[in-house]
Amino acid sequence: IKHLVESAETKLKGESNDRINILLLGIGGKDHDGGLLTDTIILASLKPSEKKLSLLSIPRDLAVPIENMGWQKVNSVNAYAEMKTPGSGGLAVSQTVSDIFQTPIDYYLTIDFTGFIKIIDDLGGIKINVENTFDDYKYPILGNEDAPWEERWSHLYIAKGEQIMDGQLALKYVRSRYASGIEGSDFARSRRQQKVL
Repeated sequence: IKHLVESAETKLKGESNDRINILLLGIGGKDHDGGLLTDTIILASLKPSEKKLSLLSIPRDLAVPIENMGWQKVNSVNAYAEMKTPGSGGLAVSQTVSDIFQTPIDYYLTIDFTGFIKIIDDLGGIKINVENTFDDYKYPILGNEDAPWEERWSHLYIAKGEQIMDGQLALKYVRSRYASGIEGSDFARSRRQQKVL
């Protein structure tokens, strides 16, 4: 995409309509339990003439029709497509989201945990204003999915205020699902993901 943006001769899809839609998909990756599920699905919509960006987080549990499979969670579309034809997951999710929202998806980008961490670290970390003190006593320990129940979790604590996050901490911040108080919902998690973007 960097090459396309820097090239004056190349028009991006959607640019002639002043609306470029990019679907951002987050997966765990090969070393993660359920590594092909897109537990993060964000539709980024750019309006070039006004230099504006809108982000819409799509709930991973949204039920969608899948051909010959009935209604399934939208986060499983990528996994089903990848198991059938490797490399086809992003396109399958894009087509599903396009059909549901009746809007064209011009591009998609899939990133796993390793890629997410690398991008943040390559940037030298990111500055995030943590709105609420963050306490999650059930943050999953990668690789401990089959351990006894009490050994599967670690305590994640992030103080309220401005924080510099490396890739590992940023990943924990956007993945956490069981923080105390108002940070413990899927809606709060979606807000944190958008903030990091």
